[in-house]
Formats: sequence, C-alpha cells, structure tokens
Amino acid sequence: MSSVSDDLSNLKDDMVAFIEGHGMRRFPGFIDYEQVQSVTWKSQDNPDSWKDFVELAKAAAAPFLTMDSWRLEREELDAMIQRLSTAEFTSDDDIEDARWLRTYVGKTGFVQLGFAQQGVMMVFEASTPWYERYQNILEMADDFAGLSIDESDQDDDKPY
Repeated sequence: MSSVSDDLSNLKDDMVAFIEGHGMRRFPGFIDYEQVQSVTWKSQDNPDSWKDFVELAKAAAAPFLTMDSWRLEREELDAMIQRLSTAEFTSDDDIEDARWLRTYVGKTGFVQLGFAQQGVMMVFEASTPWYERYQNILEMADDFAGLSIDESDQDDDKPY
C-alpha cells in the first residue's frame, strides 16, 4: 500500500474505531506467512481499502480480526546500529542509513489486520517506505551478525 503519511498511528486508531463501530472484536496477533496459509489483500492504491477488508470480515461472519502494529523504538534502533557498527562487512553508508531512521523513532510504520476464513488467513497490511527500509537494514544486520571468519575453527586433520 502506498502511504501518504510516515506515521500510521492515525490509521491504526481509525482501524480500531471502525472495527469496534462494526461491533467486532480485535485479537492482538501477528500473522506470519511462513507459519500459516494466507492470502494478502490487494489495496489497488486505495488508502481506504482497509475499510472494505473489515466489512468483508464482518460479511464472512468472522468472530474477530487479528491486529498487529509496529512502532520504531529508540532502543531497538540503537541496538541495530550497534550491531552494524561492530560487524566486519558493513559499510559507513549502511550505518548512516540506519542512523537516518532516527527521524522515525516513536512512529508506527506497519499495521496488519487479518481474519480466518475456511482455514486460510486473509491479511491486510499497510506500511511506510521507511519501515521497508528498516526491514532491509535489519535483515542485513542479522546476516552480517551471523557471518564470522575464524581461521582457528578450521582443522585440516578432520574429514568433512
């Protein structure tokens, strides 16, 4: 979804009010695509398509909607910057990209709604461009943290 705002807090609040206004309940939970069969809602560049999603959940007699959101916390960002700073293979540009994200501390970058229908999770997601950038940098930091070149572990006498 293309987002006009760099903070989805208002969208999240609107979602809560709309869902409750329809007499539905929310279940705090994240739908992990790797864990359950799911279908992602296509918003067709309509910033209000989430309302159609909620109305569809109600029409499908879903007993509740799952709801999750993510807000950038300073401690989490600082930890990522620290991991990048100590990793062997990161560049100054990578670290600067991560520092650039400090602008968004305290802002909501991701919101997810979902409901179950015949064993499949229907999912609506909204995210900001900076959230996508954060995820890419986080993935890179995690990848670099797992890489270590330690010659002392190699032993030519042992068969592989």
